[in-house]
Amino acid sequence: MLWNLDGNADAKGKRMSCQIHPTAIVASGAKIGDKVRIGPYCVVDEHVEIGDDCHLYSHVVISGHTRIGCRNRFFPFCSIGHEPQDLKYHGEDSVVVIGDDNTIRENVTINPGTEGGGMLTRIGNHNLLMAYVHIAHDCLLGNRIVMANCATLAGHVSIDDDAIIGGMSAIHQFLRVGRLAMIGGMSGIVQDVPPYTLTAGGYRPGLVGLNAVGLKRHGFSASDMRDLKEVYRLLLQGTGELQSRLEQAYALTDEDTHARHLVDFVQSAKRGITPHRREQRN
Repeated sequence: MLWNLDGNADAKGKRMSCQIHPTAIVASGAKIGDKVRIGPYCVVDEHVEIGDDCHLYSHVVISGHTRIGCRNRFFPFCSIGHEPQDLKYHGEDSVVVIGDDNTIRENVTINPGTEGGGMLTRIGNHNLLMAYVHIAHDCLLGNRIVMANCATLAGHVSIDDDAIIGGMSAIHQFLRVGRLAMIGGMSGIVQDVPPYTLTAGGYRPGLVGLNAVGLKRHGFSASDMRDLKEVYRLLLQGTGELQSRLEQAYALTDEDTHARHLVDFVQSAKRGITPHRREQRN
């Protein structure tokens, strides 16, 4: 439950269970949950909501219309909720929504949405955003995502559950990264990355097969892997007209399977799919 710091006697009593360092500045309109710890020199603005058991270590600044769930940790020099780096932004009351149990490391920046993108930047649950990660306006992140140091998302990027983004990688605006995809470090991603795949980083990154280790760790069966490999070879390594290959892939897969999810993702791509590296073996 959230309690307004300038509220009634009950709110005052609940506030006593929080630990707010005397050098921190917490606006009177901010809503702070139970057992929240706000460390030295943090700033929390008036429209911010912070759920129970969150910890702001020091020098964290949370601004704008930002709503934060429970048990999140913010390390020093995070900047959350300040206006987006978008010249089309005109001060609209867009929001950042952060779920539960996220770890947000040093110097991470998360910007709110814009009128042209749904007014929302959303971070799910159990994510790890390492130092210097940037989440631009209107990005939508799922759950259990790892973004390594200095990984950067441009605006309107969508990342599905359990994806891993390597350090110093940059993802172009309006792109999608599918579930359980893994992107190697120092990658410049300019097309969608399909679910379950592995992208080799560096100059001109490309797909190099399935994220086999990640899939096994998440309990994918031998038959799941076999079906995904067949669809991968047909859609992402095959030649000929894509529509024909998509029709073949739909005929090979059943609904509500991982393989069908891969087919649906490729079929719905609007900005193309990161290509397979022909010189690599699958």
